Amino acid sequence: MPSIQAKIARWILKLRRYSEVRGTIEQQRLKQEKATRIFQIPRDIEIKPVNINGLSAAWFSISDPINGVVLYLHGGAYALGSIRSYQEYLGRLASVTRAQILAVDYRLAPEDPFPAAVEDALHAYRWLLSRVSGSSQIAIAGDSAGGGLALSTVLALRDAGDPLPACAVCISPWVDLTLSSESIQSKVAVDPILNPTFLDRYAGYYAGEYARDHDLISPIFSNLEGLPPLLIHVGTDEILYDEAIWLAEKAQNAGVEVHLKTWEGLFHVFPIIPFLPESRESFELISEFIARLIKST
Repeated sequence: MPSIQAKIARWILKLRRYSEVRGTIEQQRLKQEKATRIFQIPRDIEIKPVNINGLSAAWFSISDPINGVVLYLHGGAYALGSIRSYQEYLGRLASVTRAQILAVDYRLAPEDPFPAAVEDALHAYRWLLSRVSGSSQIAIAGDSAGGGLALSTVLALRDAGDPLPACAVCISPWVDLTLSSESIQSKVAVDPILNPTFLDRYAGYYAGEYARDHDLISPIFSNLEGLPPLLIHVGTDEILYDEAIWLAEKAQNAGVEVHLKTWEGLFHVFPIIPFLPESRESFELISEFIARLIKST
């Protein structure tokens, strides 16, 4: 059962349902950044902006990180989200995991549709790889669209013959932009955040001239063989629920080590809300997963 705090958060989200996805793309981005300003970045976190050959990025770290580096790709349906809007979340993730977090402001649609985001993620990963002792010291993670992008990035690295990261973490991943899973419609009434009409619009922005079932746009349709261990977290009350289950099953059938955690009664990307006990537990499980894989590879 969800915590009291989660029930309160759900109530607030229902009151503000879809308010941040109305207006122009520019207005939506500003609303998102404004909404996240109320959350304070942990005091033990240092943030250092970095320019990766024209790609804006930032390091989030504690004074003595011990669990390698996480390349983090934010959510936002490929059209919204930024390092700024994710600052508190990224700082908290760095604090709990005791890893260095490298977050990137990959290019967004509709201005820059596919494959821009994948190209930027690959660019950041390869830049990072040149600055660590090996790919075994890197994890790649993301939430929502960022979770799908993390998976697409690993697939692109595999196909290009690049060294793969030690593991990948997908939080409420959006991996099917064709919107074909049953929960897209069946869970609309209980999902306080996502709506298939809005997702369809963003999917069109991102796919552009490409088919939505392209294997790097909707990585659920890819061959998943040879991927590193995968951790998936998803709430039972989100319309992307079936995608996460499908991803876990397909990866497992492809011989990938998969760890799936479903959260009863929780909503899309719930860890972004810092005061939920479930958020802390989710981050702790992610920390354990990353630490184990980075140390054992």
